[in-house]
Amino acid sequence: MIAENTNLIELERYVSKMMLELGIPAHLRGYYYLREAVLLSVEDMELVSSVTKLLYPVIARSHKTTSQRVERAIRNAIEVSWERGNPEVFEDLFGFSRETQSPRPTNSEYIARIADKVRIDG
Repeated sequence: MIAENTNLIELERYVSKMMLELGIPAHLRGYYYLREAVLLSVEDMELVSSVTKLLYPVIARSHKTTSQRVERAIRNAIEVSWERGNPEVFEDLFGFSRETQSPRPTNSEYIARIADKVRIDG
């Protein structure tokens, strides 16, 4: 039980560090929703295939809000990171950045890429 809690805390720290490297400020509500989305997706990658039907409702229930607000907050956090984040980190994780004039990744792409990286590194 203690080992599980320690692993979860280490996983949360790793995801938080990665999100800060991507330029997502921790003061945004979407930061916390996005972190939870990544952590849930690491456990079950099937959630990424249906973010609006499965993932957002789970997060919304745990935060006593709506799926639409969760989706919007996550989209805002991703947009902020895309505009202000480190392009080299984006290149490394996604293979493209705003500097290559590529479109911003979708919410599900963003969550899936971070979750994949966590699963590979963890």
